[in-house]
Amino acid sequence: MQVPADHMLEAMPLPALIIRRDERIGAANAPARALLGREIVERHFITALRQPDLLDAIEGCLRDGTARRTDFLSLNARQEMTYRVLVVPLPLASGTGVVVSFEDVSHLEQTVQMRRDFVANVSHELRTPLTALIGFIETIKGPARNDPAGQARFLDIMEGEAQRMVRLVADLLSLSRVEAEERVRPSDPVDLGDLVRATLHGLTTIASDAGVTLVQELPDEPVRVPGDPDQLRQVLTNLVENGIKYAGGDATVIVRLSAPDYEPRLRGRGVQLVVADTGPGIEAIHLPRLTERFYRVDSHRSREKGGTGLGLAIVKHIVNRHRGRMRVDSTRGEGTTVTILLPLE
Repeated sequence: MQVPADHMLEAMPLPALIIRRDERIGAANAPARALLGREIVERHFITALRQPDLLDAIEGCLRDGTARRTDFLSLNARQEMTYRVLVVPLPLASGTGVVVSFEDVSHLEQTVQMRRDFVANVSHELRTPLTALIGFIETIKGPARNDPAGQARFLDIMEGEAQRMVRLVADLLSLSRVEAEERVRPSDPVDLGDLVRATLHGLTTIASDAGVTLVQELPDEPVRVPGDPDQLRQVLTNLVENGIKYAGGDATVIVRLSAPDYEPRLRGRGVQLVVADTGPGIEAIHLPRLTERFYRVDSHRSREKGGTGLGLAIVKHIVNRHRGRMRVDSTRGEGTTVTILLPLE
């Protein structure tokens, strides 16, 4: 029994269509109609597809019967989609036609673009301090050769730039380790109350120097979750340090830990770890991008404060590894609140 070609198309999960020898679209499955339009059947393929590379591939396959591959770009409501298209000959009663199938490879293109952006960002972040170091070295070897006071000043600046590179490399290594372990959920019990107390104690001097008051609000009973104590300490340290750096003098950073309760976003019991500050806040336009690598609300101020632009990206990956959730809320003039939800099981 011979199955009609259009019936075979409907069994394909990928968008696919058949173009007859007369260059009209003879059949299209439901995914193809959703991608290209509901009324594409019986239209000439040039009016339905329009992109030159794809049209050339179809015309070439109809002419010599040789399969071809090309790309097709489509813009939906959210983003640009990239499809890898396979055009192969198909014997039909009316002559040899072609089958055109579309495979969505947008995620691969996005991964490649993310890699390019990452390399470009790292290169930019390292180039600035390296350029400064080279400039000061040339100055010390030349005009400031016999100027001890100038040499001391330049060496202090060079030390700061070198430390900035060290922090960047350390954060890159930390991010790499977290990403490598992200699929492995930690299981050791961690007392979050003790973690908060120890972390804030270690940051007391930094907060005092910045004129920031640290406040902790903890439940009376111990709160234990399965986790990696070093990574959770890194999460808390990054968030509190951000509050200290950007809240400004006379501000307050509050670390609040809730008692275990049912958390709808976790679909189970969990705890809330909240770090809130009374600083100037962040404009709403920046909030969705805060966890992107190297994204900064104020690049100049961030570099002055020693930031690498990777802190919240590291926090996001650690929270993901713990199967938690993260939310950032901020209002200009009222401060910023970061809420971390961690599951108990």
